[in-house]
Order: sequence, then structure tokens, then C-alpha cells
Amino acid sequence: MSPLPSALPFWLSFGLLPLALVAMTWGGWTIALLPLSTWWLFTILDALTGHNTANPDPQTPDTALSAYRLVTLVWPPVQFALLALMLWQVPQAPHLDRGEKIALFFGMGVLSGTIGINYAHELMHQKSGLERWLADLLLASVLYSHFRSEHLRVHHIHVGTPRDPVTARYNEGFHRFFPRVLVQCPPSAWRAEVAMLSRRGLPWWHRSNPFWRYAALQAGFLALALALGGWTGLGLFLIQAGTAVWQLELVNYIEHYGLTRRHLGNGRYEHVLPRHSWNADQRASNWLLINLQRHSDHHYKPDRRFPILQTYSSSEAPQLPYGYPLMTMAAMVPPLWKRIMNRRVKAWRRQHYADIKDWHPYNKALNPVTG
Repeated sequence: MSPLPSALPFWLSFGLLPLALVAMTWGGWTIALLPLSTWWLFTILDALTGHNTANPDPQTPDTALSAYRLVTLVWPPVQFALLALMLWQVPQAPHLDRGEKIALFFGMGVLSGTIGINYAHELMHQKSGLERWLADLLLASVLYSHFRSEHLRVHHIHVGTPRDPVTARYNEGFHRFFPRVLVQCPPSAWRAEVAMLSRRGLPWWHRSNPFWRYAALQAGFLALALALGGWTGLGLFLIQAGTAVWQLELVNYIEHYGLTRRHLGNGRYEHVLPRHSWNADQRASNWLLINLQRHSDHHYKPDRRFPILQTYSSSEAPQLPYGYPLMTMAAMVPPLWKRIMNRRVKAWRRQHYADIKDWHPYNKALNPVTG
């Protein structure tokens, strides 16, 4: 792996930042450039650049990955600076009407959700204190700090079982999935942290409970939005945060849709394997999403940094027909999504679990779970 040339495409996300500045300056149709570029530009680039089925050496040391790691270390302060600038300027901008201001912060939410939360996801998996703090700050900037606890303490442990709220069930449309996870994930994350404290002999109110840090950071961002942009700025900040969360949960929805681990009895399940996540090796959208689409390997080996994640053949992991940008748009139209995906889920079941005849407990998350 030649570090610098191979890492350069992953810096493409920074090319979206000037679009936000153009939109702030000119308004009008330029406001559409940011969300459309995030969704459609990389879909077009996927069609032009094709698939990347090459696998880097998984034993590559961190010292050889500096040019890649820098992407996720530089992005957070840049995103915070852009958000602060927008909160300072947009609420009082005379050349922008109310609809344009809302649309601008919707576009900012697409950016902070598609890239910011995704980079936070990479950072939270690392051992470095700096990286984990940057993850916490990115998540606090969209008021979704509990995602770290839910993702590390619940999702990775219980993916593909009824204990995992964000494993989308077969035939569950996104518009049912989204409110369900908004309700279920915060208490699920809280219970996981309280259980961990209890195993250490500590009460839920102990200062090491990360929820106190989450609350303080989120309060700080709300106060900053109010200080920079007044009540209008606070409202626009909330639009940005809500849009980012919507983007995150769209991705969560497509990553494991309909994929379940075999119930072994007594609330036990088979180990997580590459076949329990949808894989996508579209080249350009993996540049944008720092290989998040190699999700089968991420769950199989969650400690691997993004540059060395592996891709898999269709015999080892189910394949999405398109990259995440296009698939998340399809997910917004449930009949279209089900037309594309339900037959693929059924084929996956025939391939890996031909002996299971009754899928109703899996479809409805009715299989028993351990305590």
C-alpha cells in the first residue's frame, strides 16, 4: 500500500466544504449543490469508477496509515469551524430568506451526517484518547452522543438479534424503522453503560458514566448555537442535527436489513460473520465514506482501521447492488426498497440457512434473548 497516493481519494470529502461557502454567499439554487453532490455526484462517480475488489494487507501497521488517519483527525475542527461560521452569519444574512436558511442547514446536516458521524464512527473504535474525544465532539454537534455507547456496547455485540434495535427487520420500511430506533436506542445505550458500571461495582450515577459527558457536550453545543445565532441560530442548529441523525439512521437501516444470526437456543446466537452485514465495494462512495461500505469486514474485525478493511465475494457476504448514496435514497421509498432488497434477503437465506423453514420469529424479532 503506497501511503500518500492511495490515501488521496479519501480526502475528496473536503471538496464538499467550498459548496457550503458558495451557498452561504449566493443563496438560491447554489444551496442545492451540497446535498445533491453528496448523493448524486458520488453515485455518478461510482458508475464511472466501478468496483474495487482489491484487499490491502490486513497486517499493515498503524505507522503506515498516517495519511489515512489524518483525514479523520483534520475533519472535526474544519466541520466545527464551518458550523460556527454558518451559525454566526446565516441567521442575520439579509440576502437569504427563511426557506434558504433552513435549506442551508439541511445541507449542513447532510454533510455532518454523511461525513461527520461516519468519521466519528471510525474514531470511536480506536484506542487513542484524542480520537475518542473527537468522536464525542462530532456526535455532540448533532445531539446524538448516545450513539457511541449504543454502537460499541449494543450494536456490535448483538447485531442480527432482537437485542439490537438498529438491525432493520425484514419487510420493515424505513419510515417505521426510524421512529423505532429513535425511541429504543437511547435507553438501550443507557442500560448497557449502567450494566458495565454495575459489573465494576459502581452505581449508575458514578462520574465515569459517559452519559454525563454526553449531556455536558451537547449542552455546550446548544449554548454555542444560541450565543452565535440567537434563537434563530438555535432552531437552525436543531435542523442540522435532525438531518444528520436521519442520514445516520438511513445508513444503519441498509447495513443489516433482513440479516439475522441463527438462534442456537436458550437465547444464544451464532458468532458474527461477514455474511451478517451487507457489503458494497463501489469505489467512489467508499472514498466518500472511508470504506464504511466494507461493512461485512468491519463487523467481523471491528478493530481494523478503515484503510485495511477487506471486501468479500458474494459467496462470503451479501452484496448491495449499488453504493450507499443511491441505496439510502431507495430506502426512502419503501415499495422500491423492498422490490430491490427482499428477493436478495430471500436468496441469502436460501444460501446460508436453507434448513430454517419458519422465519417469522426472525422477521418479527421474537426469538428469545439472554438477560
